[in-house]
Amino acid sequence: MNQAMPRQKNPLTPRFQVALRPAELPDHDFEDDATIKGRKYSGLSLVGRSGEAIEVEQCAFENVRFTGMHLVRSVLAHVAFDTCDFATVRTQDVSVLRSTVTGCRLTGSSWSNGSFRDVLFEGTRTDSTLFRYAKFKTVVFRECNLSQADFQFAELRDVRFEKCDLTGAQFANVVIQSGVSFDNCTLLDLGGAAHLKGVTVRGPGSMELALSLAREAGIVFEA
Repeated sequence: MNQAMPRQKNPLTPRFQVALRPAELPDHDFEDDATIKGRKYSGLSLVGRSGEAIEVEQCAFENVRFTGMHLVRSVLAHVAFDTCDFATVRTQDVSVLRSTVTGCRLTGSSWSNGSFRDVLFEGTRTDSTLFRYAKFKTVVFRECNLSQADFQFAELRDVRFEKCDLTGAQFANVVIQSGVSFDNCTLLDLGGAAHLKGVTVRGPGSMELALSLAREAGIVFEA
């Protein structure tokens, strides 16, 4: 008898226990040791901000520009990001917890040593995004552009990639804990494909992954 595959977990959605009030600058700006709770940011610019030990909880961000921001040792919990621009953002030791990232752009941003738990990325551009040494637990990437994304040395547990473009993504030395799957994704020219032991691949990407494995093994196919 075939053993049933364990059901994969879905990320918990953000919970807002307070009515969100409009955020205003500079009162609710990102700065060192700031604590921001229960605010809605709409159409604001936080370009180039730099902050450490910032706590953001139960907030919504819609069409907000974070371009060039630098965050260190900060926590974003129960947050909804919609059509926001994180291009070239640099973070270190930042935790994103029970949050959604929808229709956003993370192109060229860096989230090294970060922690993502119960996070949904949907319809988001994460191309050339750096996730090195980050930890992912119960995370879904859905219909995202992850081409050239860098997951080297990251830890993945209960992570699903659904209908994503991962062309040229890097997975060397990735740590696969459990429950990692690629469903109907583009998996051309993956780096470190041999380190994806234990993942589940569904759809046409299985052949593309096999070709990446063959390339790394030095196998040459000739007609």
